[in-house]
Amino acid sequence: MSSIPNELSYTKEHEWVSSVDLTYTMGITDYAQAALGDIVYVQLPKVGESVVAGKVCGEVESTKSVSDIYAPVTGTIVAINDALSNSPETINSDPYGGGWLAKIEVSTAPSDLLTAAQYTEITA
Repeated sequence: MSSIPNELSYTKEHEWVSSVDLTYTMGITDYAQAALGDIVYVQLPKVGESVVAGKVCGEVESTKSVSDIYAPVTGTIVAINDALSNSPETINSDPYGGGWLAKIEVSTAPSDLLTAAQYTEITA
């Protein structure tokens, strides 16, 4: 069974977010990384790039397939996890910690993210 921390918010596309004020840190969920298998490459958005909730903003390549990463919120990329370029497998071993993907600054807090309980229903 996948780990689904209660303090995070989620999307139907299997991304997670945590927020401090109006900056949201995003990554892919434990469920998603397990389904992908061994991650060998990640393409992240660029700092300064605008992203739109629900639209593709990057991709993750595993030994099984290539999957799109969808922006969980609309805003501007203010940081990316550069460490993943040399160690993309960190997403597999620590999806909610060292495997974070990007930080997005938003102008208003989103209202359409899922709670852990709602996300659990999707993955059950």
